[in-house]
Amino acid sequence: MTATIHKIGGNRAPSLEPMFKLVAPGMNKVNAVILDRMQSEIPLIPELAGHLIAGGGKRMRPMLTLACAQLLDYPGDRHHKLAAAVEFIHTATLLHDDVVDGSDMRRGKTAANLIFGNPAAVLVGDFLFSRSFELMVEDGSLKVLKILSNASAVIAEGEVNQLTAQRQISTTEEKYLEIIGAKTAALFAAACRIAAVVAESGDAQEMSLDAYGRNLGIAFQLVDDAIDYVSDGATMGKDSGDDFRDGKVTLPVILAHCRGNAEEQKFWRDAMLGNRIADADLVHARTLLQAHNAIDDTLDRARHYGQRAIDAIAHFPAGEAKSALTEAVEFAIARAY
Repeated sequence: MTATIHKIGGNRAPSLEPMFKLVAPGMNKVNAVILDRMQSEIPLIPELAGHLIAGGGKRMRPMLTLACAQLLDYPGDRHHKLAAAVEFIHTATLLHDDVVDGSDMRRGKTAANLIFGNPAAVLVGDFLFSRSFELMVEDGSLKVLKILSNASAVIAEGEVNQLTAQRQISTTEEKYLEIIGAKTAALFAAACRIAAVVAESGDAQEMSLDAYGRNLGIAFQLVDDAIDYVSDGATMGKDSGDDFRDGKVTLPVILAHCRGNAEEQKFWRDAMLGNRIADADLVHARTLLQAHNAIDDTLDRARHYGQRAIDAIAHFPAGEAKSALTEAVEFAIARAY
């Protein structure tokens, strides 16, 4: 088997349409599992869960599970429940995140915690985590259970790590990559890897798909960090500048702070401490990010990790699944342009 080298960048705007088309039949089955398992005799649970689950979102992570299964020519259906478990884990973390962050918007709608209250959002998030573990147990594979339960623990560690780094302008690039590797990339990696487990494809294929998902997840988060400063709420589905107002020391801020003069560094310190977060301060922050190429360099790093993701599946045979997975990486990066 020979590897096909694919370089990011081209004339055509990348799209998720090939991915949607590839996994459409499987996603219908995944969505049926999601709708069934989010039900409860307590009306608030499906109402609140449905607000977020039915409220948009690309279902990127469960789609990756299905696409990776097709890449491996897996003929079974175990991955449908597992893809639903992945989506429940992701949705639970979003519900908890919005409480921690005090977010106003999620997926272009009012955040669930603002409508239903913080206690309800946290508890329904817990419910969805529990449902995800039910689905894992039903699958019967201890290896799958180990991968997804470990990912859940790593995500929680990453969130706590980010919380402790919040407003800490001394956060290094290495530290930040460690944080996003845990809070974002871990679930991308697990979603891809479990496809190789159910397909019984062996350790080498497992680790290839793990590397694909992990690097895609890092690229995805780096792009999110960049577009928080250059996009608008309608495009992002959440408020623009949220990271700035929340004192999140993301990579663009780390780069601009390191490269700035003493006056600029004082601005970033004050801003991250919550003392310079007016609209005019956000405009000034964007000016500094532009002046020090912080956004462009963040996106360069995203392209680097995106290329690593594509390289990780280079040895797989050409076909619809490989093309869709490759274009999904390109799409994740192109969101910033």
